[in-house]
Parts: sequence; structure tokens; C-alpha cells
Amino acid sequence: MAISRAQLLKELLPGLNALFGMEYAKYGEEHAEIYETESSDRSFEEETKLSGFSAAPVKDEGSAIEYDNAQEAWTARYTHETIAMGFSITEEAIEDNLYDSLSARYTKALARAMAYTKQVKAAAVLNTAFAAGTTYGDGKSLCATDHPLVSGGTNSNEPAVAADLNETSLEASVIQIGQWTDERGLLIAAMPRKLIIPSNLQFVATRLLETEGRVGTADNDINALRNNGSVPEGYAVNHYLTDTDAWFLLTDVPNGLKHFNRSPMATSMDADFDTGNSRYKARERYSFGVSDPLGIFGSPGA
Repeated sequence: MAISRAQLLKELLPGLNALFGMEYAKYGEEHAEIYETESSDRSFEEETKLSGFSAAPVKDEGSAIEYDNAQEAWTARYTHETIAMGFSITEEAIEDNLYDSLSARYTKALARAMAYTKQVKAAAVLNTAFAAGTTYGDGKSLCATDHPLVSGGTNSNEPAVAADLNETSLEASVIQIGQWTDERGLLIAAMPRKLIIPSNLQFVATRLLETEGRVGTADNDINALRNNGSVPEGYAVNHYLTDTDAWFLLTDVPNGLKHFNRSPMATSMDADFDTGNSRYKARERYSFGVSDPLGIFGSPGA
């Protein structure tokens, strides 16, 4: 008995989905090194940064307690985008028993295309981190020397003078991060977590973070960055960063860079009545953005 078109698609779909999943996973996870991922059930998400309170005062005996008001500093908005693509296999290819080899190759190519777009969109936030034309809720680029505070001061998550990745610049960034304050001017004692770099800097990062002695000296000095655990989670290479000497430090400040997953990856397959072609598609919906620029420190390189 000849197999029907519907039965063919039913038999073919599980194998294609398995191929798609394996291929997609190979390319699609570098963003997880940078972003906190949360689910969403709306067309967009908004996160408001609150100012917090000023330092608590001493209450004298018998005096009234003082009350403070938290303010909204600014609001970050995440508008989800739908990413989708598909392919079709002609009725003639199915008749000639080519559907098996063609669909496997096409499915892998589709998975790579979907994963590539996701990683490019994730890296775009860092690739435009120093661009004056790309600003966030406080009116500044992601990395800037003058993020305004409700108290009237500023925070800087960029070196005053752009610097390449080296021992001096990395130590200076650790010190600078530790001096950040909240919106009301209270020290938050922030610390670096992880170094994010393009592939060109991976050997520099290894020498800076993983050698026991200081880099490039004949002295017997210890590597203070490694000994102090200044960057406790080490480094991660992101192949989608376009500036070969830019580098970034993720910090322990919560709600920094966010990835909202509105609709997880879904695949499906059907037959087109008019053409006789079999069609396979993939679709997901997500957004990347910034809720608090203090979640990262960056330098564009010298």
C-alpha cells in the first residue's frame, strides 16, 4: 500500500525536529553567558528602576521617625520580535524519494539561520554599547562615563580613557566598579563577575586570569587578579562581537541585561494543497535589552 502524504509528514516530522534541536543547540547558547532570561506573556515588558531611599538617619529619643519616598528613575521597555523562517520540499522531490536527504540538510541549515539571528540580536546590545545614537532609559548609551542619578551625581561604567584589555585596565575597572553608588548616592559595593570578550582576546584573557604570576614581568609577583578572585566566573568568548578589541565585565548588580522569551522555539510541518510541496517552519519570539546599565562595564579598546 502506498504511503499517504499525511502519513509521510507524520513519520518525517519527529526526526526533523530532533535534527533541528541538536543543530540549534550547537549555535544558540552564547547569549546565555550575558543575559538573565525570563519568560513573558505580553507583547512587551517594562521594568522600572527605583531610586531607593537615602541613608537611614539616627532617631533621637522621643522624636518622630523620618519618612522617605522612593522615586522612579527610569523605565526600560522590551518589545518582543517574532523571528521565523521555513523551507519547502517540492512534490517532485518527494516523488523521487529525495525528501529524506534534502529535508535533513535543509533542517540543519534552518536551525543555523535561526540561531545566528538570535546571537546577532543578543550581541547587538554590546556591539552598540558605545554608540551615541543607541540610548536607554537614562538617555545614555549602555556604556558611558556619565549615567545620571536621582541624587544629582553620575556613575561611570566605561573608562575615562578608552583602554585595551591588559592588567592595568582590568585592575582599574575592578576598582571603578566598586565605587558605584545607587540612585540616592549610597555605595552598593558592586563587583565584577565575568569577562566577555571577542575571540581575538581569548589568549590575553587566559594570561590575565589564569596564570599564577604577573603577565609580562620577570619578577616573582603573584597575579593579583587571579589570587584575589577579582573576576570569579572567568571569561566567556562571544563570537558575534564585532569590535576585536572591545571588552566587557558583567557585574553582580541585579536586573542588568535581560532576555525575555515570549514564545519558545517551535517547529511545524504541513503540506501545501496548491503546489503539492511539503513545508517546514521554525518560529520564536523574544527580546534583548537593558534594565540597569550597571549590570555591565565596558571599554571599546584603545
